[in-house]
Parts: sequence; C-alpha cells; structure tokens
Amino acid sequence: MTSDKKNPEIGLYHKILSPDYPDWLDDYIATPEMQRIDKISMSCGTDYSGLYNNTYWYSNLDHSIGVALIVWNFTHDKKQTLAGLFHDIANPTFKHCIDFMNGDSEKQESTEERTTDIIKNSKDITSLLKRDRINVDEISDYKIYPIADNDTPQLAADRFEYNFSSGLVLKRVWNLEDIEDCYNDIIVGKNEKNIDELSFQNQAKCEKYIHFVSDLWPAWVEGKNRASMQFLADIVKNMNIVGYLTIDDLYTLSEKEIIDRIINCNNSYLSSRFQEFLDCKESYESDRPIENKYCTDVKSKKRYVIPLIKLDDSYVRINKVSVTACKEINNYLQKEWPEYAGLNIDFKPYIVPSI
Repeated sequence: MTSDKKNPEIGLYHKILSPDYPDWLDDYIATPEMQRIDKISMSCGTDYSGLYNNTYWYSNLDHSIGVALIVWNFTHDKKQTLAGLFHDIANPTFKHCIDFMNGDSEKQESTEERTTDIIKNSKDITSLLKRDRINVDEISDYKIYPIADNDTPQLAADRFEYNFSSGLVLKRVWNLEDIEDCYNDIIVGKNEKNIDELSFQNQAKCEKYIHFVSDLWPAWVEGKNRASMQFLADIVKNMNIVGYLTIDDLYTLSEKEIIDRIINCNNSYLSSRFQEFLDCKESYESDRPIENKYCTDVKSKKRYVIPLIKLDDSYVRINKVSVTACKEINNYLQKEWPEYAGLNIDFKPYIVPSI
C-alpha cells in the first residue's frame, strides 16, 4: 500500500521482501494511527539538515510495512506479522531524537512505552482485531516473536529491514539486486539457544551482506549524526520548556507541522538557530569541547548484526568461520570516534533568551 508520491523503488523493494503480499494487511495500514507514522522519517530528522542528502523520503510507515512483510514472508502468521507492523506505532516526531531528549541515546527504547495504549485506544485497530479474532496482547509486543525482534547482534525482521532500507536511503551502499541476492538466501534457523532466527545458507552471500552493511553502520554513530540528533532533541526540549510544544504534540503532529511551529515561534533565538540547522553544511568531531559552537559528547547506539549461517546440520555465527567477515565486523566494533561532535551553530541548549 504505497502512495503514488513515494519513490517507486520502495514498492519494488517491498515486493522483494514478500512476493506474496498479504492483502488483509491493508486494512490495518489504512488506520489513522498507522497513517500518522507515514509523516515521520526513518532518518530521524536528517532529511531536514543540510548535512545530509538522503536518496528519498522513507517513512516510519514504510519501515513498519517492510518489517511486517519480512515476518509474513517467513512465518505466514497474522499475529506475528501485525506485531511487526505495530512495533513503531508509538514513535514520536523525529523518532529516536526523542530518545536522545529522554537521555536514552544508547538504547533508544524510551519511546516504546505508549504502544499498547495507542492500539487499545484505536477504534479502527481494535475493530479489525476483533474481526480477525486476535487479542491486543498478542500483537502489542513484537519482542515476544524472535523472527520480528531479538537482541543485537542477532538477525530479526526489524534489524534486517532498517539495514536494507538505510542502505538505500541514508547511505547508498547497495541496489535492489544486491538486496534480493542476499535476502533470497535467508531461511529460519536455530541459534545458540535453540530459538528461531533468520539465517543465511551460503557463506559467500553472508560475507557479501556484511561487506555492504559494515560500510553503513558508522553512519549511525559518526559525529554529524550524533550532533544532528542531539540538536533536534535540544530544540524540541527547549520548545517544550518555553511552552511552544507539549510532549503529546510529538505523538499527534507531523514532522512538517513541528518544523513549521519551530520556525514560526515567537522566540527568535530558537527559530533562527533551527533555521541555521536546516542550512547547516558543516559538522565537526573533536577530542575536546569547542567554544561558541554547538557541541555534545552524547553517545549513540551501535547498530550491527552478526548473522548465523547454516553449516551442515547446525548454525554458526559468520565471524566464527569467515576471516573476512570477522575483520569487517571487528573494524567497526573496535573503532573509536572522537568524544565530542558538533555543528557550526552558536546554540547553547537550555539557556534560551525570552525573545
């Protein structure tokens, strides 16, 4: 269920994730609660910064559909598929930037707490669940389904999808043919705890996947990403402190509406600094704080995977059998980034003039 305004590559990509599209899913996608997250970018605000040149708009709804399609492709189970679809239904405007605002930059889970309430309070969703004889508690926590979600560095639908889509949009590391080649090698295997996990069958295909995604992973922890996300977090928090935004606004307004409110607020300090962020072309990293520039020492979540591959009748992590994959994974995990990151903007959070 892709809008005509969306890049056509999204529909082709989703077709790869599940050639057998579950038409019943469209009723759930069409609900107001799911359509709300179509106005939230998966890129956590980077679409709006001059520091980035993302390939095209990829929404939180696009991601959620992608996760649901991966789950459906490997399970054909409605409950698990819906859990995947709804896993980000509680995401606020600017997504994980609000985790940064909440002091949860390294786990990025603080914004998940409203999921069950949003589903329960939706007349449309609860009506559809009743029609399909599904209880809310069977679909409101995707963590109970290991194909949908599991702990890093395992491979699950959520982690698989955002690596794929970010490699198309945030940093172009592959094309659809590469994705299809890797994805078609996946089966459901058993991990070290005898729990189902998405797994590769072919070592060379897994090595190819690691080669691509290990080039993507630094994009989530490098200086300009940390600085951009914390800057947005600080701006939003300041807007809340001075009374221009409520926390609930982050769960009802679109990103465009929030941006318009910031730009047009009566506080020239906030509006002008935010405009500088939109126009910003330079970021920096440093081992010491920089005066008279926006500067943060916030740390970000390290996103990575170490997939299983099938060897005879067992499954083993790729880094245990592939020197190449092990080296690429370790190069990322052992890399150290400068402590401080910032933007060429003179903005001091929480010291906001009244005019």
